[in-house]
Amino acid sequence: MINRRSFLGAAAGAGVLALVPHSPAQGAGKGAGKWTRTVSANGWQITPTAISTYRVEGSGASVALRQGAAAVLLHVARRWHYEIAPLDTGEGGGIVGYTTRRTVQADFESNYLSGTAMALHPTAYPAGGSERLWPHHEAIVRDILVDCEGTVIWGGDLRPAKASHFQLVARPGDKALARVSARLDASEQTNLSEQTAGAVADPATSARRDRARRMPRPR
Repeated sequence: MINRRSFLGAAAGAGVLALVPHSPAQGAGKGAGKWTRTVSANGWQITPTAISTYRVEGSGASVALRQGAAAVLLHVARRWHYEIAPLDTGEGGGIVGYTTRRTVQADFESNYLSGTAMALHPTAYPAGGSERLWPHHEAIVRDILVDCEGTVIWGGDLRPAKASHFQLVARPGDKALARVSARLDASEQTNLSEQTAGAVADPATSARRDRARRMPRPR
């Protein structure tokens, strides 16, 4: 996986000036702490018996997520794997979902404990790190969020920023989550339309870019 840092290092070694955007490191917020609550920050109970392991379709990667809430996150992972970088090569930390580790760098990392969040290439894009996605990759992420219709938020919009992080923002029992999950669930697809798990609209079209720009972002 070629990220900004490795690209710049290679360019410098070759004596080439690479003009790419760069931003300073984000602050690490309150720093590491231990999450002691029985509910994760997004309102989901921490229930280990509700966790199952799922394969990311089209890859050799698998991830542990919450039953009944996994479909939208698996859709995110599937598109990232195909359109940004493979999740099954071992690079960048692969994919991480449910964990029992209660040490968090920010409150939103508690959502891994409930299986309602995942990190894609987390060692390449850690919380508070300076590494950001390339602009065309961020455009894909914005388009993926359009697919999810407000049920998922991206860690690149959070503070401290974590470009590898995606989490459910929908609460348990949310009807929109049930509807979007049914549409994006690859295991249930029979007829593929424009925005199902197996057929994704072109994120470069003006209509899709407009929808991505209108998507609300965390404040």
